[in-house]
Amino acid sequence: MTQMKNQQEGQALPQEEQEAAPAQIEPSDTEETVDLENGAADGQVKLLEQQRQNVDLMDRLQRVMAEFDNFRKRTLKEKASMYDDGVRDALEKLLPVTDNLERALASASAEDQESGLYKGIEMTFRQWNEIIEKMGIAPAPGEGEAFDPNVHNAVAHVEDDALGESVIAEVLQKGYIYKDKVLRPSMVKVAN
Repeated sequence: MTQMKNQQEGQALPQEEQEAAPAQIEPSDTEETVDLENGAADGQVKLLEQQRQNVDLMDRLQRVMAEFDNFRKRTLKEKASMYDDGVRDALEKLLPVTDNLERALASASAEDQESGLYKGIEMTFRQWNEIIEKMGIAPAPGEGEAFDPNVHNAVAHVEDDALGESVIAEVLQKGYIYKDKVLRPSMVKVAN
């Protein structure tokens, strides 16, 4: 302490104290420097640790966001698929009604075609066809078209020189397609 007062007042230190003075001053300076270096090193370590945690958290966030986006897309596809399956199932059960309406119209004589009953059946059949067309259902290719085993079910074979090879000669039961998938294959007679 006297040493510090003497240094502050500008007085010279005795020889013994001058030799001892630098030894006493250096350790305190070194300790402060070491403390500052340790503090700076600790701060850098903490900063690096925080940066590493931020990178880890950002990575986890991006993964969770990507996973959620995939889940959302998968859910939308499943909903669309369920809707299509429901439509397909319902229409497969209603196709016999369509067949019966067609048969009723085809079996009517010229006299019957003037009756109100025939006209009612005809309007119902026309309306039904408009509805299923709006839903995306189309009849399978019919007479005069090329035979396609994916869409047609050949139940008979006929020889007819007027028709080409593997051409549909007659449709026995109409087939239907919904969004490029066959609801019911057509039962057909194939020529040649």
